[in-house]
Amino acid sequence: MNKLRLAIFSSSVAAAASLALLLPAAGQAQESSSVAGPIAPANGTVASAAGPAGALSQALAAACSESQAEFAKFLTRRNQESFTRMTAAARVAFMKRFVLLSQPGKPSITLNLSGRPVVRCETPDGAAEIQIGGADQQDNLAFMPVELRDATDLAGSDVVRVNMGLVREENQWRVLSLGLVLLDLPSLAVEWNSAETSANETEALETLKMVAEAIEMYRKTYLRLPDSLAKLGPPDPTGGVAMATDDAKGAKIAAKTAAKVRAGPDAADLLDADLAAGKKDGYAYRYVILGASNLGAVAQFELAASPAPYGSAGKRSFFRDASGSIHAGDHKGAVGNATDPKVE
Repeated sequence: MNKLRLAIFSSSVAAAASLALLLPAAGQAQESSSVAGPIAPANGTVASAAGPAGALSQALAAACSESQAEFAKFLTRRNQESFTRMTAAARVAFMKRFVLLSQPGKPSITLNLSGRPVVRCETPDGAAEIQIGGADQQDNLAFMPVELRDATDLAGSDVVRVNMGLVREENQWRVLSLGLVLLDLPSLAVEWNSAETSANETEALETLKMVAEAIEMYRKTYLRLPDSLAKLGPPDPTGGVAMATDDAKGAKIAAKTAAKVRAGPDAADLLDADLAAGKKDGYAYRYVILGASNLGAVAQFELAASPAPYGSAGKRSFFRDASGSIHAGDHKGAVGNATDPKVE
């Protein structure tokens, strides 16, 4: 599958066995009404489907756009509570598993010739198409076959097929299972948060190394260390020229000025604006210059990256000492130091 990223839920034999007990007998399918409303697809028309199929199509559309509040509406009450307590990164990762795409997209819903919903998710990297089959429904349970493919795969040569279960709760259909795995977020939340926190810590470590490289690149270019991380950021695109938006002549001057803006010692364009401001993805970055000695030693620097807020963004604080070695330790969000264990 070209642009789709397959992700699989961790499962257990107990979960699969529990779901097997809920499967209705074949031939008892009958769709009922649902409180789910329509969604406008990209072509401007409105497509809606009744019953569990309508609810599932809207849940998948919310997963496509990574709309956390909208997606939570289609979780059971028990799972909703756990979903809201998960880290933002874990919630996004959870929704991605429903559409198998790595970026948020623009969803649209249409109905096929059989009157069943087709969800399309457009992203910068490509599009996915999700077809929802007829519901096998008994009382308050419904199970539907779902086919997900790259939108360019017209032949259907690389299709992901899964049965999804919904349960009617408080007169609304909510997602119960993905394949043979019951959605039990209370038991999965700790594991998911831990995994996402670990991934964010790894990203912070790589970012710290990147900042150190940018500082050395600045030193090599301007023959001195930058006074602050702000000096490593992008130049002002207006060149510092303030013009009224309704002043046509002023706008032209500003455009010409912007075209002449180049990187320099006050804006070296070595880091993005967030990092230059000292924050990125839940970590705060601190930069300190260590002055040159009277014996001619070259000035050095220290870097620190601390989780903010502690716990949800990460637990480890990272510290780069003057020799270039990086250390890591749990300081409850405080800045680390050179006595912490070294990391690669």
